[in-house]
Amino acid sequence: MVLSREKVARLIAAASNLKYHTALSIAYGTGLWVSEIVALKVGDIDSQRMTLRVEQGKGRKDRYAMLSPVLLERLRAWWRFAHAHGKMLPGGWLFPGMNPVDPLTARQLNGAVHDAAEAARIDKRVSMHTLRHSFATHLLEQKVDIRVIQVMLGHKKLETTSISRTWPPRSCVRSSAHWRGYRHRVA
Repeated sequence: MVLSREKVARLIAAASNLKYHTALSIAYGTGLWVSEIVALKVGDIDSQRMTLRVEQGKGRKDRYAMLSPVLLERLRAWWRFAHAHGKMLPGGWLFPGMNPVDPLTARQLNGAVHDAAEAARIDKRVSMHTLRHSFATHLLEQKVDIRVIQVMLGHKKLETTSISRTWPPRSCVRSSAHWRGYRHRVA
């Protein structure tokens, strides 16, 4: 399932606190898996190169995600708030759990996205993976090459990137010749 840009903005804005707001922004703005988001540490942010290091992400492989200036500023705001309130340890988890020694769990983050969807009055079934899928689809709608999206999502195979119920979105279909070779299934 894919949310419109407007619904993504409403969802993120409806997050119950700055930590969740920032984590949901990272999910949509980078396309990371929830397991990768909760495993991020403060030291994974490289503000000079505008990247996030994903250490041993899904598939047990290291990679980098690009950071936009807006995402970097959101991360900085979260870092300042969390440090000022003792919610984050120096060099610790970027999104700590109730105890700053432990990371936020995927379950907690999934609960936060469900709560935000309810608060934003989004009547679709929304998950953290919805943000990842929306990220990729919105890039494709902007005519970003699917191979670039493949790298951004951390997929080894192009087929993994192109297989989805709505991939490619109808708004992106140029011609059948353009998409020849890309597999997709329609539900």
